Amino acid sequence: MQKTVSVTFMLTGILFTACLIIANIIAVKIVEVGSLALPASILIFPVTYILNDVIAEVWGFKKARLIIWSGLAMNAVMALFFWLSIVIPAAPFWNDQSSYAHILGSTPRLVAASFAAYLTGSFLNAFVMSRMKIFHKGKYFGVRAVLSTLAGETADSFIFITVAFAGIFAAENLVLMIGTQVLFKTLYEILALPLTSYVVKWFKKIENTDVFDTSISYNPFKVKDV
Repeated sequence: MQKTVSVTFMLTGILFTACLIIANIIAVKIVEVGSLALPASILIFPVTYILNDVIAEVWGFKKARLIIWSGLAMNAVMALFFWLSIVIPAAPFWNDQSSYAHILGSTPRLVAASFAAYLTGSFLNAFVMSRMKIFHKGKYFGVRAVLSTLAGETADSFIFITVAFAGIFAAENLVLMIGTQVLFKTLYEILALPLTSYVVKWFKKIENTDVFDTSISYNPFKVKDV
């Protein structure tokens, strides 16, 4: 029997991947928020955690796992074509090669840091959402949304900043960078919580589903189990 494809799930997954790709592109710019210097990706990257919460809450961990890996695959494709576009010889009259390469050409260290942080943080976020939903018997969505984001963003920020900048910046600066990003991203989640809660209730209603992960494998590599 052929499975029915949920348009709502598909569009949520597309939005998740789009936000992830946009975040990785604009992260090269450093912006000033008050007295804090943060990557421009802070504007949109927290949205990926909000969407991760929505997917895990409505459709369960297995669907969140599928979207997490899909997001990584699309980012790998993006990185590949960025690299190819940089190494292909530029037209003789085009004088912006160095700027183009500087903006779009991430070093292998940064790419590795980004991918490792993304996978760890996203899977931890989805896992915490899934387990707390069972523990709370479906109640207190706001509590688990915030706590799962706090756990995921802490892991994400710690891994990325440590892998990317250890040996470049002093240890106290790394700790400050990690703490600042975790705080900002968690506050983002809290401010968006009323909208997130409304979207979750609406999706559950129109999808007529509310998945509880009572007997599933949390193996992140079991992608076929959807």
